[in-house]
Amino acid sequence: MSRIASKPASFSAKPVRISWLQRRFPWFYAFWKFSRAHTVIGTTLSVFGLYFIVLARTFSDATASSALSLTSLFITLFACLCGNIYIVGLNQLEDVGIDRINKPHLPLASGEFSRWEGQFIVWVTGVLAIALSLLQGPYLLVMVSSSLLIGTAYSLPPIRLKRFPFWASLCIFTVRGVIVNLGLFLHFSQGEAIPPNVWALTLFVLVFTFAIAIFKDMPDAEGDRQYNISTLTLKLGQKAVFDLSRWVLTVCYAGMVLAGIRGLPDVHIPFLITTHLIVLSLLWLRSFWVNLKDKGSISRFYQFIWKLFFLEYIMFAIACWLQSVSNA
Repeated sequence: MSRIASKPASFSAKPVRISWLQRRFPWFYAFWKFSRAHTVIGTTLSVFGLYFIVLARTFSDATASSALSLTSLFITLFACLCGNIYIVGLNQLEDVGIDRINKPHLPLASGEFSRWEGQFIVWVTGVLAIALSLLQGPYLLVMVSSSLLIGTAYSLPPIRLKRFPFWASLCIFTVRGVIVNLGLFLHFSQGEAIPPNVWALTLFVLVFTFAIAIFKDMPDAEGDRQYNISTLTLKLGQKAVFDLSRWVLTVCYAGMVLAGIRGLPDVHIPFLITTHLIVLSLLWLRSFWVNLKDKGSISRFYQFIWKLFFLEYIMFAIACWLQSVSNA
């Protein structure tokens, strides 16, 4: 008998840690997982980021848009979060079998939620997203409804665009990169012409989200292979996709630094350049620690990329506010 097999059962597996939230409120804990926390945080920061960028432009304007009221902000946020949950929830409903291999902790794959519960949440959040955005005006309505339409085409048969690497990536970076940023700016500004700094942020997020889109399948190669989901990871290999993602992200930060050097208006240039150079350095340092043979290491780097995505909205909004204050 092997040494491993001869060990007592109490030493053969690590104890599962149960959080306070999971123990006291298991349904809400499952709902939080169903909502995909990293996407919820990304959506929240994009709403707040664009809100404060528009607010910085009206820093000394007493006739600011009614869309900049706190009530409007939180209704907008709730509408966007409902849309976010609809999209990720629909994806989980269609991917239960794949998730049992790639993400067994998700509530539909683990059995914490029944299929009926998942369908109920998706329907309710989808209806709420449309209803709330309708109350807020045409710009938010177009933004939310376009996002839901693309999210539906991404996951739902017979279209199910996630089967094709090009179309899957296009869905993700079109919504995150273009529709969300430009739609939120137009909503909060009530149709003001889109300024260069917002175009710069949109282009940054567009390219950055492309890197997320191609990297996100790296930890899920086994399930995708079994269910015939074609991804760049399966076509090109993990090393090629990892290197491509890293260089795409490098282009994002280098491009923003170049925009700062060329004098991007309404942005505090020293802050913009310094912060982006620091983050670019951290990205490369962190990338050297990734073990491409370890799924956990790849997943942690993927979450690190999402943290950089979160950070961009914070840094850019601060840069706009610093410039607005200095001009006041």
